[in-house]
Amino acid sequence: MTVADSQTDWLAKAREVLDIEAQGLAAVRDRLGDSFVRALEVMAGCSGRVVITGLGKSGLVGRKIAATLSSTGTPSFFLHPVEGAHGDLGMIRHEDVIVAISNSGETDELNNILPSLKSLAGHVISLTGGIHSTMARLSDVVIDTSVPCEACPHGLAPTASTTATLAVGDALAVCLIDWKSFALDDFRRFHPGGALGQRLTKRVEELMRFSPLPVVPSGASLGQALDVLNAGGLGCVCVVDGGGHLLGLLTDGDVRRLVCAGRLALDAVVDSVMTASPLHATPGQKAAEVLDIMESRAITVLPVVAPDQTLAGMVHMHDVLGQGRVKFSRS
Repeated sequence: MTVADSQTDWLAKAREVLDIEAQGLAAVRDRLGDSFVRALEVMAGCSGRVVITGLGKSGLVGRKIAATLSSTGTPSFFLHPVEGAHGDLGMIRHEDVIVAISNSGETDELNNILPSLKSLAGHVISLTGGIHSTMARLSDVVIDTSVPCEACPHGLAPTASTTATLAVGDALAVCLIDWKSFALDDFRRFHPGGALGQRLTKRVEELMRFSPLPVVPSGASLGQALDVLNAGGLGCVCVVDGGGHLLGLLTDGDVRRLVCAGRLALDAVVDSVMTASPLHATPGQKAAEVLDIMESRAITVLPVVAPDQTLAGMVHMHDVLGQGRVKFSRS
């Protein structure tokens, strides 16, 4: 067998594994229903902590879910079931919610402490492929995470099942972000050492672009403005007076609407079609505040105006987020 043949075979095997895992995710997605919503309601209403527990590979998945929940506004920690049976149940409070993870639902070490957990905490939610299992019977809410098959050729090593469980945990965390209106500023407070947190504490003047800026003078033709718009690469062109004061903005969207309305006249004065007194940022604004404005208005770039109303620069969403350099997790 040649090297090329060997490579082709291994790539085919790798793609088969990914296909199996994708099929498992699709199966779990299609089964999501009332139990997921009920689990979400219980977790959103939790006034204590969401306590994740599981053993082996399920425990490793549980640690990641707990970390994701904690970093996105839902206090959470991982409880090892064996340690729980030897005193760590003392960490549980009645206002806590338990999320138990087991693919089979028949993990003895976990099921042995579930009655105690249920008596100590408010609710028990289970993520399991065994919806008729012992763990499921001991739970208040059961989310079915069963998959058609594992990617392991022997059907033994948890592969597709752990991927599916991890994805359900992510789905719960992301839904809770929206439920709790967890904003970028909240994320920054929980990630003061991360790259995103550091960038969002900066001021606009530290991130904005100074030159060359896409600018045309008041009175320029629409054709001239389109040339600058096309060359600028920011999706907009600023219109300024003789003193450099910002008068208006022409965007890609404005041009598209003119074309659709049959009103695109290249000899028209740009002032007649620009957005006058446009939304803008100031040099001293925090990047987090500007990013919130961009997200709420569905825009990606803002002119930056100095106190004397002169155009000081432009700031793009990529400038705030770091143009791909920002990482939300560490590997």
